Amino acid sequence: MQYIAPIGVGLLYALLMSLIREPHRRRFNAVMVAGAGAAYLSGGGLGGWEFAFTAVLTYVAYRGLDSWTFIGVAWLLHTAWDVVHHIKGNPIIPFAHTSSLGCAICDPVIALWCFAGGKTPKELVAWVRGARGRGAEPEAGLSGA
Repeated sequence: MQYIAPIGVGLLYALLMSLIREPHRRRFNAVMVAGAGAAYLSGGGLGGWEFAFTAVLTYVAYRGLDSWTFIGVAWLLHTAWDVVHHIKGNPIIPFAHTSSLGCAICDPVIALWCFAGGKTPKELVAWVRGARGRGAEPEAGLSGA
């Protein structure tokens, strides 16, 4: 359950965020990942590196105001930081030893949703169907002759 629940949390996050209309959804998610970048500051487990990471993630999140790709990259950066904290023993929630591991499992789920353009479930289904349909058709101008 320790590994499955974070996946569910990531899916629930994407589902709830889908209720926000664009372009507000993208901007709101950029702010959310910027906040996530500062989550470890109070623990200070990695000293000054906590500030350096927060600065980098804030910049990437800022770029995410106009780009789902940058938001996805920011979530993957946060994933890496979660892994470091899990290994070093400084969890994101001090009294929950595996909380950074859970976050490291959840964040890539959110990143994948961001790389898909932060679409609603209905848009995602249409996007997947369209991508599958495009793969079956020959590209324009390539007749094979």
